[in-house]
Amino acid sequence: MTNDIWAKVLNTLKGALGANSYSSWIEPLEFTQLSDGVAIFDVPTNFIGNYVSQNFGDQIIYHMNKAGEDVQRLQFRVPSQTRPATKAKSVKKTIEAENGSGAPLDNRFTFDTFVVGKPNELAHAAARRVAEGGPVTFNPLFLYGGVGLGKTHLMHAIAHELKERSPELNVLYLSAEQFMYRFITALRERKMMDFKQLFRSVDVLMVDDVQFIGGKDSTQEEFFHTFNALVDGQKQIIISADRAPGEIKDLEERIKSRLQCGLVVDLHPTDYELRLGILQSKVDVYSAQYPELVIADGVLEFLAHRISTNVRVLEGALTRLFAFASLVGREITLELTQDCLSDVLKASDRKVTVEEIQRKVSEHYNIRLSDMIGPKRVRNYARPRQIAMYLAKQMTSRSLPEIGRRFGGRDHTTVMHGVKRIEELKALDSQIADDLELLRRALQE
Repeated sequence: MTNDIWAKVLNTLKGALGANSYSSWIEPLEFTQLSDGVAIFDVPTNFIGNYVSQNFGDQIIYHMNKAGEDVQRLQFRVPSQTRPATKAKSVKKTIEAENGSGAPLDNRFTFDTFVVGKPNELAHAAARRVAEGGPVTFNPLFLYGGVGLGKTHLMHAIAHELKERSPELNVLYLSAEQFMYRFITALRERKMMDFKQLFRSVDVLMVDDVQFIGGKDSTQEEFFHTFNALVDGQKQIIISADRAPGEIKDLEERIKSRLQCGLVVDLHPTDYELRLGILQSKVDVYSAQYPELVIADGVLEFLAHRISTNVRVLEGALTRLFAFASLVGREITLELTQDCLSDVLKASDRKVTVEEIQRKVSEHYNIRLSDMIGPKRVRNYARPRQIAMYLAKQMTSRSLPEIGRRFGGRDHTTVMHGVKRIEELKALDSQIADDLELLRRALQE
């Protein structure tokens, strides 16, 4: 097979696979020869060869046969004298192109599109500092918070900024689930050296949703050693999770300790002003797409008030609203909004979670969340714990056993006692009654 035919196959593959997959996995291949139905390629690393074989092998064989060549299988080999510069460039392309789902970083998630408010200003400032590069300051940077509060947005924004400022850096972003999958695959195929080479050759490692490695002992062991190797090499690590390191279930204590040794930042639930700012920034974008549409006064304020738990749901509601109004050719009024988003508004009627109650109560009484849900029974922790249990019973649909499990695995009778005690005290102690009302309003805003 001639190089001209391979070039035509490459062009076909680029259209079939897309530019990102092509540049990450196919471009590093170097066709050498076709012998007895076996197409032989040089690759920079075994990892790339194995990945291409498993994910794109059938397509390559199909397009080569379609081009008139008799190809039965592919063979990948790593030349003994691989040029260091070529190898480094290919590995870097592979690393840069990957995120948690194997797709490229989302171009929408940049610092320019991140709306800053009081609940997320510290996380944004810390992310900005890390994205500036230079000497490692916060290692690791640990971002945590509930669903749809901006953790993934900030992670992508850091990666984009680092690549723009320092394109020579190897930046690897992936989910904890992807880390675990690759580790298991490497174990099964006896490719642990390739696995270690990939993860320990990066300059910046970003792991999203690290809570998913909880309880996975072997994965935690490898994550621990990878973490230590990168820290010792002065490489930046950025981690995100849905809760603080000390509250991740079934996570080894030594890993919790290392995750807590850097900067741990909480992304708080959005407030009304931040949600309104997010909507206004989205309207600016949609106005360019739908210049003919008019949005009435009060619609954004209505949405910011009614959809308060998840920014993704909020943005999705606005997208649907603009699309619907464009299709029917009507002004976006409050009435149209209520009709178009009736299901979203019904589902978003304020549903307070037990975790949100716990966080609010611990902040109100200035105690650590881990102490409030932990085993300590001293009054400073026991009373806020009972108040949180009472609010969880009153403001959520969770059963007493479910509430007990969220308070350190306590029995439902303990929750019953706590609820009964607060009901008694609020009639006798005006301070507790005031605290309950203040917390209730904060949770319902």
